[in-house]
Amino acid sequence: MPGHTKRYDVVGVGNAIVDVIVQADDGFLARNRLEKGAMTLVDADRSAALYGAFPPAIEVSGGSAANTIAGVASFGSSVAYIGKVRDDQLGEVYRHDLRAAGVTFDVPAAAAGPETGRCLIVVTPDAERTMSTYLGISTMLEPADVDEALCREAGVLYCEGYVWDAETAKAAIRKAMAATKAAGGKCALTLSDGFCVDRHRDEFLGLLEEYVDVLFANQSEICSLYEVDDVDKAIDAVAGQCEVAAVTMSARGSTIVTRDARIEVPAWSTGVVLDTTGAGDQYAAGFLSGYARGADLERCGRLGSLAAGEVISHVGPRPATSLAGLARDQRLS
Repeated sequence: MPGHTKRYDVVGVGNAIVDVIVQADDGFLARNRLEKGAMTLVDADRSAALYGAFPPAIEVSGGSAANTIAGVASFGSSVAYIGKVRDDQLGEVYRHDLRAAGVTFDVPAAAAGPETGRCLIVVTPDAERTMSTYLGISTMLEPADVDEALCREAGVLYCEGYVWDAETAKAAIRKAMAATKAAGGKCALTLSDGFCVDRHRDEFLGLLEEYVDVLFANQSEICSLYEVDDVDKAIDAVAGQCEVAAVTMSARGSTIVTRDARIEVPAWSTGVVLDTTGAGDQYAAGFLSGYARGADLERCGRLGSLAAGEVISHVGPRPATSLAGLARDQRLS
């Protein structure tokens, strides 16, 4: 495992998307023709119309990998991020918010191209999220956006599977992974969602063979990767394909898999569940915060469960309290 030999414990690569979050009732969804509980990709015009219809909102830097990196920072780890925004208002919101969370983010804003990506999120009283996502320029990450010197200073490079949907972004991830591995760092990948796996199964399996040391997946994603219905069969298949795989199973906790062992880690909860979105991202944050500092795998999993349990206890995909403090309280630091 990595230790304290690099400038950054974790460097993330992902789609840079501003989360615009409001709390509203089902009537708001109906008036704006939003399918409750769905994540819908929208174009720039539809995104602008919805944004104009929103009541006062919370605007925070988002995207799956960025949320994970912010969580790692909350544990007190040193972190950086690679993603693409425009030189527009939301791009500045993104940059300021991520830096305020303790994340180094120095990728220059693009002067041309689509607007900064945004995810318009409506949280209804039953804690369900309805999302309308305009990816914008976030999907146009390219090799020139990757600072190889930064990647060489990563104990772990953490890549978001969603980014794999664009050819230039694939090249950017390969460049980042190659630089990290050449400097003795580790590479981690999250599968992001089952549909993403369906689109890129063979390439993801190839990444496991070539670059990936740590794999994150939930139950449906790992089953999709190996085209099986039984999660135990999928876990058997992934064992030995990478150094370690962490498979999350909601309230059942997680299973950490190596070539020689399976470690079962229970879920952790405050007893309150308000918003489950972001649980997987924060599990990865907790796991990586321990892994990058050389913790044993069981402790890494427990830190992951802690971060996931914290984030589902409130609205929003980021920690609402210091995860470092919470870890100390739970005697995990």
